[in-house]
Amino acid sequence: MACAPSPPRGARQPPAGRPAGRPHTGRVIPDRNSPLPLWAQVLTDLRARLARGEFTGRFPGDEELRETYGVSRHTVREAVRRLQAEGVIERGRGRGTFVTGTVIEQPLGALYSLFRSVEAHGFVQRSVVRYLEERRDEEAAKVLGRPPDEPLVYLERLRLADDQPIVLDCSWLPAALARPLLGVDFTRTALYHELHARCGLWPDAGWERLRPELPNAEQRELLGLGARTPALAIERLASSHGTPVEWRHGLVRADRFSYVARWAAQDLGAGFEPAGSPRTRRA
Repeated sequence: MACAPSPPRGARQPPAGRPAGRPHTGRVIPDRNSPLPLWAQVLTDLRARLARGEFTGRFPGDEELRETYGVSRHTVREAVRRLQAEGVIERGRGRGTFVTGTVIEQPLGALYSLFRSVEAHGFVQRSVVRYLEERRDEEAAKVLGRPPDEPLVYLERLRLADDQPIVLDCSWLPAALARPLLGVDFTRTALYHELHARCGLWPDAGWERLRPELPNAEQRELLGLGARTPALAIERLASSHGTPVEWRHGLVRADRFSYVARWAAQDLGAGFEPAGSPRTRRA
């Protein structure tokens, strides 16, 4: 069992016979020796708890969070203020603080299925298929390494979680490889599942790029976003045995997703300069 950190010198002690606040949840004990501010440590843990669906509806108040994490009210308020600015929680006078929508956690650096991620968080995933047809598009063909006039399968879906819009997805696939997908009902199934079942292809490599982007008027209406509210633009190229099979670009509601990168001991140092290199000495 981990021991709670000793209070800093001069910190006020609770009166004798009074409990020193409720026990910590065991997720993170703020490290006062860390270069990361205490509010940032609390914010990181709250995001993780939100991603796990730990708070349904009501969000803890300032006093409850202060006791849970053993930090000041100012620290708690700064963490909560940032969650509110992200649109994850909503505060109203006399109503308390409420979760606006559970944050769905997605991994970075690995192939993932949005369908499975959404359902794993307890939501019912459904798609509104806006387009599923053959098209020709020079840019998409170039990215996929195909001739500019080659037909492509174009799939555009508005992804819903419990009937709330979360992602607008647009996928291009070579028709020569993916034409059987034209007969699929994508309302309640995953693209990669169907690609494997009907075309014998399974993405085994690729890359993904994320960046903030302001949606246009049509995209805002589809996703239910306000004016000047940014979304996450995601671009992905997926390959199977060295052959590009899908180019995807979509818009994700930034208030509903959290992207997480994880690493292990063998990864440490892989991207650092060798000791004593000129760049290291200048740092």
